[in-house]
Amino acid sequence: MNESTQSADDEPGAEPKPEPGSGMLRVFGRQLKRFRLRAGMERTEFGARLGYSASTIAAYEQGRRIPPPQFIDQADELLDAGGVLKEMKEEIARAQYPSFFRDAAKLEAEAVELHVYATKAVPGLLQTEEYAYAVFTMWRPLLQEETVHERVAARLARQEVFARMPLPTISFVVEESVLRRPLGGQVAMRGQLEQILLIGQRRNVEIQVMPTNLEEHAGLEGPFTLIETRDGRRIAYVEGHKDSRLHTDRKPVRELEEQYGILRAQALTPRASLIFVEKLLGDS
Repeated sequence: MNESTQSADDEPGAEPKPEPGSGMLRVFGRQLKRFRLRAGMERTEFGARLGYSASTIAAYEQGRRIPPPQFIDQADELLDAGGVLKEMKEEIARAQYPSFFRDAAKLEAEAVELHVYATKAVPGLLQTEEYAYAVFTMWRPLLQEETVHERVAARLARQEVFARMPLPTISFVVEESVLRRPLGGQVAMRGQLEQILLIGQRRNVEIQVMPTNLEEHAGLEGPFTLIETRDGRRIAYVEGHKDSRLHTDRKPVRELEEQYGILRAQALTPRASLIFVEKLLGDS
């Protein structure tokens, strides 16, 4: 799954603006300020006791930055907030993603099966930090540097799904062209190919390469992800230019499941795909 960008009205050098749907950041900020004032602490004192600057505390209170989980835990305890701040951690974590992706990210984190078809870039779940940074810095209009780092951290955090117990079943079909495009430079791409090989050796993960020279192709409409939840729901996440969406109706989901099954049959086998990636790595 790939995330979108900020709105086009963000100006270079301006403070990052919360996206539509990130009202939780403002709610958290107001609660944080209320508890801080109740405790009789100025921002400078409060920040110093937790290892943050007064300007950072101000950004958290004004909903302009996303506080990390450890800050929320520490703030709740220091301000004797009785768990009020901690209860917002899950929603705050979701605010790391663009508004349209938040529901998909939650479903992904809880899925028992994930199947990803990628045509534009290496799937986010497989990306290294360097590759992800390159992807986000290439977005237009430009993202704020702080937003880039937040998006990279959020993307890497999603990869915890690989080790979640019980192990989910995860597969990828990735276009050959994606693996030949050295986003971020040759060094970053080498690291990315190495990461694909490493993750491809996990027992619950299969990675397949779709060769460019095929005469038949079942996925010409673009990338998508299939998700199966713990309660047996089957959902499709379809990516489009600023119009990505979740599909829950059975008909469109079934159509994409059919496409994915044919794509897997057309692609190289998982073993042949890892050999192919090894060859690319040797040639780089």
